[in-house]
Amino acid sequence: MKLNYITLALVLAAGYIFFRNTWGLPWTPWRIAGMAIAAPAFALFVVARIQLGRAFSVRAKANTLVTTGLYSRIRNPIYVFGGLFIASVFIWAHRPWWLLFFVGLIPLQWARQRKEEQVLEAKFGDAYREYKRKTWF
Repeated sequence: MKLNYITLALVLAAGYIFFRNTWGLPWTPWRIAGMAIAAPAFALFVVARIQLGRAFSVRAKANTLVTTGLYSRIRNPIYVFGGLFIASVFIWAHRPWWLLFFVGLIPLQWARQRKEEQVLEAKFGDAYREYKRKTWF
């Protein structure tokens, strides 16, 4: 739980710095679209991280199979909503060509997700395969 509070503190600090430095900028259609995607994506990213709890790790390891909350529908909500958030920041900044950078990240995240699947399947076996069958990405 301590890691969740540290994560939350870092998120709030980053949000404060972002809004403090961008508050006076004009609300263009690009900024509105970016923020419309960023706000829910970021909120769902934070929820996914909190729901993952102690099962979170930077390297693939299998402590607990989390199958509740967002994880009951999406196996990797942190990747999904983190990716949407990154893309929305590029849209918000009116830098759509930066989305090419984002597209370059997709194969890296896909490879990471596959490694995590292997570790989880080795640890949890049929329970993980059944969970995988019922969820998306």
